[in-house]
This record gives sequence, C-alpha cells and structure tokens, in this order.
Amino acid sequence: MKVVLFCGGRGTRIRDYSESIPKPLIPLGGQPIMHHLMQYYASYGHEDFLLCLGYKANAIKDFFLNSRPESYGDCVVTGSGRIEMLDAMPRDWRVALIDTGIWRNIGERLWAVRHHLNGEEMFLANYSDGLTDVDLDDMIRRFEQSDKLACFLAVKPPLTYHLADIDDDGRVLEFRSSENSPMRINGGFFLMRREIFDYMREGEELVLEPFARLITENKLMAYKYDGFWRSMDTLRDWQTLEAMMERGDTPWTSNRRADLKALHPPVGTLT
Repeated sequence: MKVVLFCGGRGTRIRDYSESIPKPLIPLGGQPIMHHLMQYYASYGHEDFLLCLGYKANAIKDFFLNSRPESYGDCVVTGSGRIEMLDAMPRDWRVALIDTGIWRNIGERLWAVRHHLNGEEMFLANYSDGLTDVDLDDMIRRFEQSDKLACFLAVKPPLTYHLADIDDDGRVLEFRSSENSPMRINGGFFLMRREIFDYMREGEELVLEPFARLITENKLMAYKYDGFWRSMDTLRDWQTLEAMMERGDTPWTSNRRADLKALHPPVGTLT
C-alpha cells in the first residue's frame, strides 16, 4: 500500500530548527523524524512512499539522493573498507519525491499527487511530524471491513491543563483534568480510499471541507487509540522525543511491534 507523506510545511512552531532544515529532517537520535516514521510503515510491509515536498524541498531530495544508510544506521566497518549494516530494515524502499509547492495546504498537496495514486484502492497518509506504536495492521483491517472512505487516528492530546465547563451565564459547572476528558484530536495518521478525491475541491484543506462532506454521508471513521502517540509541533515536543531516544524508550520502533496488541489494545472506533 502506498504511503503519502506530507513534507512541505514550514514548521513555524518549531522555528529553532525549521529555519535551517525542513521539519521532517529534524533529527531524533541521529535519524530524521521522517526516517523513523518510514521505518514504522516499512515494519508493516508498506515501503512505497510518496513524499509531497514544498519548503526546502531540495534538502529532503538531498537526503535521499546523497546520504548513505551507514551515516544514520548502526554498521560495522572492516579493515578492507567493507561496510556491514546491522539494521535489518530492508533497503528496497521506493520513494517518489514530488514538489507540490511551498504555500499549499495539506489538501492541495494531496490533490497535486492524485495521479500518482491511480490504481490504488486505498492508501496511507501522514503529516510526517508524529510517532506512534498503534497496531497499523489492526487499523487497516477495521477500515477495510467498513464502508468508510477515510479513517484517522484519534488520540488524546498530551495536555496537562484543567478544563472548565462553563454555562452561558459564566457559572462554572465543573473542572476536570485534561487527562480525564473525552476530547480527542486528529493524530495525523490516515487511511483513505481512492474515492476521497470525489469529495475534494481545489484549494480546500483536507480535514475541513472534504471531511465535512464525508461526515454528512457517514463516510468518515476514527480509530480511537490510547497507547503511545506524540507529535513534534514545538521545541518542547522535540526535547521530549529526544529524551526518550536517549533513554532507549522508543515504542514506535519495529522490534516492539509483536507486543503492541498486548501492551496497548485499541479501545474501539467511532463512526
């Protein structure tokens, strides 16, 4: 199944890094976050990637055209100069690098590459700035068994706020921790059928007008998940993920895939 990665945004909320390199290339433990994400998809057998480039597209192209696997993966170098990679991740990925423009939104980027998805019954898509240990096989299976045209990962926001329930007169009805709130957000991991393009119009943002049309026809599905998920929107988010890397706490890596269902079972779906 093809994986569409949206890699064209400017990453303004993590400006300390994204001024010099595009957000998908910001490193975690020596590897760009984009590469961690691609390894996650590859661990489930999805190795055909379609990258929607924009801001600093040349830097992402340079990463794939000129960098060598041993520069960011574990390896052994012999006296004869032979390099043996210790990372078992397959290296036969197919990566399409498509420049979709600097100022386009996510919906416009997806629309711009739609002809690259001809013949695909369904495809995966991702914002390229978050990681999770969700069981992708189960998410795909539930989507395939549904009649929906799009599915997104619905996660609880990593907030530490106290939420106030207030009536129209300003009377406070309740205070509760954000951890106990039923509120969920779009985690940026998508599954879509080819028919999604019938619900899109030029210039529209993906999760606004097109998804609103799907909701009207009961064609949008949410996969609720309470396991690990973290986006990298801000410098603080990057510091959190980098600290996890330093501790060796990387739940998104493929070597823990077999334990996912036991550790973090899905909590059901919303339709």
